[in-house]
Amino acid sequence: MKGNIIFLNGVSSAGKSTLSKEIVKFLPNYFHFSVDDFDTIIERMEERGTDRLIPVPTETFFHRSIAMFSDQGIHLIIDHVLHDQETITDAYHTLKDYPIYFVGVHCPVEELERRELARGDRRIGQARLQLQFVHQQKEAYDIEVDTFNNGTEASAKAIAEFILANEASLGFSK
Repeated sequence: MKGNIIFLNGVSSAGKSTLSKEIVKFLPNYFHFSVDDFDTIIERMEERGTDRLIPVPTETFFHRSIAMFSDQGIHLIIDHVLHDQETITDAYHTLKDYPIYFVGVHCPVEELERRELARGDRRIGQARLQLQFVHQQKEAYDIEVDTFNNGTEASAKAIAEFILANEASLGFSK
């Protein structure tokens, strides 16, 4: 039996990582898996700033790793940014036969920019740039949350309650 996938999609600094950790408190049989963490693995393999790079987008490997964990019955909370057509197409194609709860994670742009500045590890303006694509592709989310206006704990609780009350769809079929 495949593991369920709670797929959080939102721009950088929207609060997906913090939200994931909060969801685990409500759903302790789920594990947080972030594209940022996965990118660290690829970065260690490559020599960025040179020509010694893996010629495949990180997200391609990330999506297949999600499938690998699910195939083993592991329930995941995915922290991701479907930021361009190539990434969204690969995610949809790779995970089309997997049980997914697709979650839109929102946050006002002013708060996104404040978070970018406060974190110091993000390119300023990255979230605003990503907003030109993310949530603009007629995504059919199972549930949407706003980590600023509703808070992280309330958002996590709403997601957990939704998961417990509803069966996952196959892929991004909605």
